[in-house]
Amino acid sequence: MHHELEVVADPDAVAGTAAAFVARLARACVQAHGRFTFAVSGGHTPWAMFARLAHEHVPWEHVAVFQVDERVAPDGDPDRNLTHLRESLGAAPAEVTAMPVNDADLDAAAAAYGQSLPGRFDLVHLGLGPDGHTASLVPRDPVLEVSDQLVALTAPYMGHQRMTLTYPALARAQQVLWLITGADKREPLSRLVAGDRSIPAGRVEAAASLVLADAAAADQALRAPVPSRRHDHDARPFCRAGPVREIRWL
Repeated sequence: MHHELEVVADPDAVAGTAAAFVARLARACVQAHGRFTFAVSGGHTPWAMFARLAHEHVPWEHVAVFQVDERVAPDGDPDRNLTHLRESLGAAPAEVTAMPVNDADLDAAAAAYGQSLPGRFDLVHLGLGPDGHTASLVPRDPVLEVSDQLVALTAPYMGHQRMTLTYPALARAQQVLWLITGADKREPLSRLVAGDRSIPAGRVEAAASLVLADAAAADQALRAPVPSRRHDHDARPFCRAGPVREIRWL
């Protein structure tokens, strides 16, 4: 999958740039087909992005938010992505469809959540772990090989079993937005943009991919060897193909 990589100074700049992009895309999608479908992962950077979205013009009443992944934990637990998502959205009247991780039958709950997903996502937000994981698709977990379910359960990871969108679900994305910050992401980011499918993140497929990274994550090794073309985001799905990566420094 082709990735466009845009590098900004620091995590705050990543959050601000992402918020502006999401707001433009939301307005364009609502104008085009009346709804904006947005799947969100957990992490500090997306919550900072949502805080910045409060200062953007977003047609929230036409926004449908889904979860990319969630820990199996009680409602309101500080480890739950949903807890932070609701706090970040505040009073915004978006429709939030939460992963049913407290159901008694988690396999049935995962299947039901898969049935609730739209036929396409206008935008899927993803992060990147130091081990190359994204969503809750972690190295060596059997969930990586699930191809007949849109939502599946993982083995315990860092203290929690998780529910996650699988690769077939992520492939419904018209646009993926990666938010990547910190020096510990240098190696996995380099492998991601190089198309290294040996890391879980490298196996994600979607119609278009924009990577927003801070300078700490995107080191000099990513700058030098690739050509640079500059153009402004227009909040439409990218239609470029081929192996060329784009790196832009703001």
